[in-house]
Amino acid sequence: ECLHVGCIPSKALLGVATLIGDAARVRAAGVEFGEPKVVLDRLRSWKDEQISKLAKGLDALARDRAVEVVRGRATLEDARTLRVQGEQAGWLRFRHLILATGSRPVPLPGVELRSPRLMDSRTGLDLPEAPERLLVVGGGYIGLEMGTIYAALGSRVTLVELTDSLLPGVDRDLVEPLARRVREAFAAVHLSTKVAGIEETTAGLAVRLEGEGVASPQEFDRVLVAVGRHPNSDGLGLERTKVETDARGFIRVDERRRTGDSHIFAVGDVAGGPLLAHKAIHEGRVAAEVIAGQPAAFEPQAIPAVVFTDPEVAWAGMSEAEAQAQGITARVARVPWSASGRAVAMDRTDGLTKLVFEEGTGRLLGVGLVGPHAGDLLAEAVLAVELAATAEDLAGTIHTHPTLSETLAEAAHLFLGSPTHLRRPKRQ
Repeated sequence: ECLHVGCIPSKALLGVATLIGDAARVRAAGVEFGEPKVVLDRLRSWKDEQISKLAKGLDALARDRAVEVVRGRATLEDARTLRVQGEQAGWLRFRHLILATGSRPVPLPGVELRSPRLMDSRTGLDLPEAPERLLVVGGGYIGLEMGTIYAALGSRVTLVELTDSLLPGVDRDLVEPLARRVREAFAAVHLSTKVAGIEETTAGLAVRLEGEGVASPQEFDRVLVAVGRHPNSDGLGLERTKVETDARGFIRVDERRRTGDSHIFAVGDVAGGPLLAHKAIHEGRVAAEVIAGQPAAFEPQAIPAVVFTDPEVAWAGMSEAEAQAQGITARVARVPWSASGRAVAMDRTDGLTKLVFEEGTGRLLGVGLVGPHAGDLLAEAVLAVELAATAEDLAGTIHTHPTLSETLAEAAHLFLGSPTHLRRPKRQ
């Protein structure tokens, strides 16, 4: 999912979108490239080439490690047998099984229309065209990333979100800088708004919107739906085993990724939790180690998450609200990137570094970042959370100047009451 119709193609296209944005911003410094000309056929082929390179690399790794690849659709005949249909039809007996079947986009509830003009995140990444008027339904990370891509390619993007905020559930301090940029880049952003119906017309798609002050109906050339994902747990024959699923269809697993059948494991999207490729990779390692008889378990202190928009939003560990819910007395240190020499030199002072510390011990509980390269900066903080590092540990680590990573140390110094580039906080 990630390689073919998820993170790899989307990040390839988001890299192009970032380049277009950087070229526009550098005009303020006296450098002009002219208006970009996007040749969709070449961009589509280039994106597919990147996917092909990685896919061939995986094939080579499988051969190198004597992994037999059987191509076809598999279903469980019983708790020890798979039936394979397709290119290499047959039956496979197994001692252990790891289910890693991923997830798929959820269709828009209540909309029965089937039209090539109505896209999801998979078909949207095929870049059928850069429509003049595009509606993106869903203000989560997928909707924002897809909207960012199409806005950079020249589409007038309108985004609607059912809740009252973009990136529902994410720290508002991190979301607000992105929300400001999105409002500038998109034609319109409508929160607390519902898609009540879609009809195809000769001019495109007529969409009925329900929201305060939102005109309805509105015409769009295409609509891209990004309202969630559903686990690919149906059609696998799980009913012939002791494997259990929850009400949403996610397979129930323990900390060793075992299902209700002790020799069947599940990892990745189909096992629930954050639907992230790096979480799936780590789960896969755990399952393999358990099968090999090693004492492994999936017990991370922090699972990093990144939204690859412009600016990027990244977080890991506990937020303020989560610490409070767990009865932990926490204190937050916020460093605006206007205090970063590197950010000023980049003309990107819209960023923020936010660290959550345990009050008494100074232990780092969580981190939030918003700004360019936030996803790359996150790794240090994730390691610090995993190792139970304190504010003194972070503050005592020399960070390269001038880099954005200095804001992590500055936040730690701020917590300790001795910031270098910010006013010293008042003592309690």
